[in-house]
Amino acid sequence: MSEYQDGPDHRHRRPPGVDDKTVEALGSLSKALETTERARGHLYSFHQLTGGADLELDRTVRLLREAGHARWADEVECEILGRNVIPGHWTFQIVEAYDDTYYRPFQELERGVVDALAQGRGHLYEAEMKEARRTAAHPDHTARPPATED
Repeated sequence: MSEYQDGPDHRHRRPPGVDDKTVEALGSLSKALETTERARGHLYSFHQLTGGADLELDRTVRLLREAGHARWADEVECEILGRNVIPGHWTFQIVEAYDDTYYRPFQELERGVVDALAQGRGHLYEAEMKEARRTAAHPDHTARPPATED
């Protein structure tokens, strides 16, 4: 029989002295970083979709040549195949610049704020929201999995 412990684990308990506004601010910061994670995923989708389209152009050029349209094949090959998506950049360079300029600094700052203001304990806002919304003694509303250690 599994034993479920009540209340959030140590990593998700508010440290002494951390007020409601700080927990709310940390939750807001976490939400902003999560949104940035999603934006980064879309950027990778852009990168992969654009790369896939560029690779498909090899087939386009071949088929145009086989169909007797060498002029159009040359045009696609010269004008679009391998073209920069913005001046001087392929999509991988945009992804790298985003990571270096925005994403990693944001991650590092968020970690620094959580370390400084909440002793490194993340998701306090969400953990407290979970506690407030749980139904006591309901088997599907447990605070955490069985046999976790603090």
